[in-house]
Amino acid sequence: MAGIVAYGVTTDERPLLERALGRDHDLRCLDLVLDADTAATAAGRSIVCSSVNDVLDEHVLRTLAEGGTELITQRATGYNNIDLAAARKLGLAVSRVSCYSPYSVAEFAWALALAVDRRLPRAVARTRDFDFRLDGLMGRDFHGRTAGVLGTGRIGAAFARIAAGFGMRLLGHDVVPNEECEALGMKYVDRRRLFTESDLLSLHAPLVPETYHVVDAEALARMKDDAILINTSRGGLLDAHALVETLRAGRLEGVGLDVYEEEAGVFFFDKSLEVMTDDTLARLMTFRNVLISSHQAYFTRDAVGQIVRTTADNIADHFAGRTGDNTLVPRPSPV
Repeated sequence: MAGIVAYGVTTDERPLLERALGRDHDLRCLDLVLDADTAATAAGRSIVCSSVNDVLDEHVLRTLAEGGTELITQRATGYNNIDLAAARKLGLAVSRVSCYSPYSVAEFAWALALAVDRRLPRAVARTRDFDFRLDGLMGRDFHGRTAGVLGTGRIGAAFARIAAGFGMRLLGHDVVPNEECEALGMKYVDRRRLFTESDLLSLHAPLVPETYHVVDAEALARMKDDAILINTSRGGLLDAHALVETLRAGRLEGVGLDVYEEEAGVFFFDKSLEVMTDDTLARLMTFRNVLISSHQAYFTRDAVGQIVRTTADNIADHFAGRTGDNTLVPRPSPV
């Protein structure tokens, strides 16, 4: 029986983790973010189950290693929050969830797009006050317009299939074209054309050095004044400061964001009684055509269930000495 501590565990996620891991292991679930201030709470636990907003830099990893941690298994696909080189140097194995339901994120991206287009947040706020006017609530059809998909992996392809169902023209950009998307009629173009021609642009690329701020001031300037921009992938894909300036100029029909570059320490927490010190995020909140959610696109029973099951498999693989697609840093070979 291994000692496991899981960080950033939500109320809805806890019973799933307990069913998957609690019977065979000594599991402790915490709602804390794992960082330099909380790393000592993992002392004596051989496995750390991290979340995407945890800070696993060299200092934190050293604290974990000194406390007896052998494996860090992240309950997410992204892992830019983990210093893999430091983990390797410290003898820590690292795994992740390389894939889960792509429909959870793709469908949520469409939920944001439809809500922004049809002014649903404003409409709901009005009707709660028994104001049933239609003034200022006019949207537009997506049918016949152009959907641009930046990143056409599993999630981007799922988004494209929904767009095809709406009867939209499909443009895509990726390092390697997806044959499934091409079969839908998607035309692959360079980024400049993607930004220029899309009526709806949805971001589904991983965050790597080449995609950092891929949507910057120049890209935003190329977009149509009445375009809709959706980001359910990684906050760092979008230059939020440049987005504020674009919106201040009265451009873009609407924006839906489920991620934000500086979301760590903010998203997943109740900040309602605190002063918001992030001026960019606070300014984005003031625009009526911007809808921000708290990194919840993945948060369905189906996707979280897959994430938990894969995490349990990663732990079993670690003890069996197996590696696979989820392995980021393998278990050190015995001397």
